[in-house]
Amino acid sequence: MPRLLLNLRHVPDDEIDEVRALMDAHGIECYDTPPGPFGITAGGIWLKNPDDYTRARELMDSYQDERRERVRAEWQATRDRGETETLASVARRHPLKITLIVLGSIFVLMVLFAPLVVFFRLAG
Repeated sequence: MPRLLLNLRHVPDDEIDEVRALMDAHGIECYDTPPGPFGITAGGIWLKNPDDYTRARELMDSYQDERRERVRAEWQATRDRGETETLASVARRHPLKITLIVLGSIFVLMVLFAPLVVFFRLAG
């Protein structure tokens, strides 16, 4: 019976490609399942032979440690150059979008709390 190696929810495409290449390089047979059409299932990378799981897990652990350090170093370099995305930079690039989101959020909060305000006015 196949065994799940990696759930693909929130996994970037480059990491998926690297994991496939890693498994191929070590002769571990695996296959992918696509995500579901409504986002209920995320898809995954499955091992054809469940006996390969221990070896594949060891490879994944070392790969993920290496990737974590590499991605953190890239992020730190981007941050040091001042190129990281912040709320202020997004607001400067998309002011109308941010304004609409804030106004929509305020509207939803007003609709949710209106019954409480009415209740306390009647009770008081």
